[in-house]
Amino acid sequence: MGTAAQAAASTPGAGLTFPQGFLWGSATASYQIEGAAAEDGRTPSIWDTYSRTPGKVRNGDTGDIATDHYHRWREDVALMADLGIGAYRFSLAWPRIQPTGRGPAVQKGLDFYRRLVDELLEKGIKPVATLYHWDLPQELEDAGGWPERATAERFAEYAGLAADALGDRVKTWTTLNEPWCSAFLGYGSGVHAPGRTNPVDALRAAHHLNLGHGLAVQALRAALPADAQCSVTLNIHHVRPLSRTEDDRDAVRRIDALANRVFTGPMLEGAYPEDLLKDTGTLTDWSFVHDGDLRQIHQPLDFLGVNYYTPTVVSRADGSGTHTSDGHGRSAHTPWPAADEVAFHQPPGETTAMGWAVDATGLYELLRRFGTEFPDLPLIITENGAAFDDYADPEGNVNDPARIDYVRDHLAAVHRAIEDGTDVRGYFLWSLLDNFEWGYGYSKRFGAVYVDYPTGTRIPKASARWYSEVARTGVVPGA
Repeated sequence: MGTAAQAAASTPGAGLTFPQGFLWGSATASYQIEGAAAEDGRTPSIWDTYSRTPGKVRNGDTGDIATDHYHRWREDVALMADLGIGAYRFSLAWPRIQPTGRGPAVQKGLDFYRRLVDELLEKGIKPVATLYHWDLPQELEDAGGWPERATAERFAEYAGLAADALGDRVKTWTTLNEPWCSAFLGYGSGVHAPGRTNPVDALRAAHHLNLGHGLAVQALRAALPADAQCSVTLNIHHVRPLSRTEDDRDAVRRIDALANRVFTGPMLEGAYPEDLLKDTGTLTDWSFVHDGDLRQIHQPLDFLGVNYYTPTVVSRADGSGTHTSDGHGRSAHTPWPAADEVAFHQPPGETTAMGWAVDATGLYELLRRFGTEFPDLPLIITENGAAFDDYADPEGNVNDPARIDYVRDHLAAVHRAIEDGTDVRGYFLWSLLDNFEWGYGYSKRFGAVYVDYPTGTRIPKASARWYSEVARTGVVPGA
């Protein structure tokens, strides 16, 4: 048993004790919480445009105000401090810092993040900055967006601006959050901004997101102190076959290539998987991958961020058309290029308000897989959590026992993975606040803190108080 596993070992009946120094945090994203969509020089992002397009977001909701974090940031940092949160993962809004995606930074935008980070540091909370959580400046989308190589080059320039401004304060950086969603939901199925539905554009976007990541890591390394950490966050799909048949196992292979290895291959190993290139060969010859691109993409990382919510179950399609849900919204278009022969199935068991199956074993198996395949790369859970139909009772309390159960079970899975030798160094609960949940608008609540949208009032839920004790003590009770 390794040192981390020894440190994580627990006394029977006393709860699960995590290693000393394990990072306990919570996470948000700029468009989901900031609001102030047109203040201090900020220009529209693709999500501003998309959410204002009739029929794209439930109830016509937008992020124009969101949770008004841009004006209430001090209150939100005080909440984190009160809850004993050790680290805060937030994203920078590209159009707030560089409104056109080109040229010099807007100082008022940078000043907002400087104030936020200074307040976090004053409260003893570690800032973890994500450069891109899906809010591409609309001007760059108008010029072609992520399917175009120039967007990757602009992203690297933006990374350098952010690092120059905040690198003396922020020591942990993430390039991209869930590039799979950006590429395949944004340009494939169209259920995310910018709402395009071209499978080749989705593959082109995936490559240029990879390239943007690699170029951004180099820009960060050039601007940051030597002790700064660089990472990327992937929503790893834990894909299981419906049955043990060869056809169903091949469906797993095909989706694993499109969901996971399209990013881990170039980022972590310096090559695209041969089966991915073959599977998609009827759509494209991948000529948008230029000589030298893979060398640029394959940059050393200090850790890999892993987002996990639910497993994915697939089979070979039987032609019945009865199994079509993949958990990523309804669309006449698929986010899975050249995978028409794959069907998606609802996993068994209880579900969250998103309709996602609650299954912590998927997180354990995912962590063990990556701990085995990439043993020298530490892992951090950068998002994990659940949406439920929360409400404030007449006394103003929000009780959410199902969320506590969800988080407890998933933390137990993380603990088990550590005990079995996987180098997992932190956990960020999604999300700190109820917020704008993309295509679902304000109809889904993931927060540990309840937000009354008409007034902006914040109410810590029972799960927030429960997680507070875990973060303060490093012990998960009753798991």
